[in-house]
Amino acid sequence: MKRIIVACGSGVATSQTVASKLKRLLDQKGVKNAEVEAININSLDRYVKSADIYVAITPFKQDDFPIPVFSGMAFLTGFGQEAELKKIIDEINK
Repeated sequence: MKRIIVACGSGVATSQTVASKLKRLLDQKGVKNAEVEAININSLDRYVKSADIYVAITPFKQDDFPIPVFSGMAFLTGFGQEAELKKIIDEINK
């Protein structure tokens, strides 16, 4: 089971929205081997240690994290959503 974390500034509204949408999209694609959790960005250092994928709402540099990072903005705006979803699914299936 792959663990995906989604973080925004407060860990309430935006990250919950993206996490729920991502989980729904993964379910629609038949991806069952992933759990998605919304977290507060202040807890990111703790959660990233046990996660497999980080979906970031805030700007990021891939080099800042030991796990693959994907853009959560695509799931908020819909722009580039399918491409980002495909990248996440490819990472889950590795």
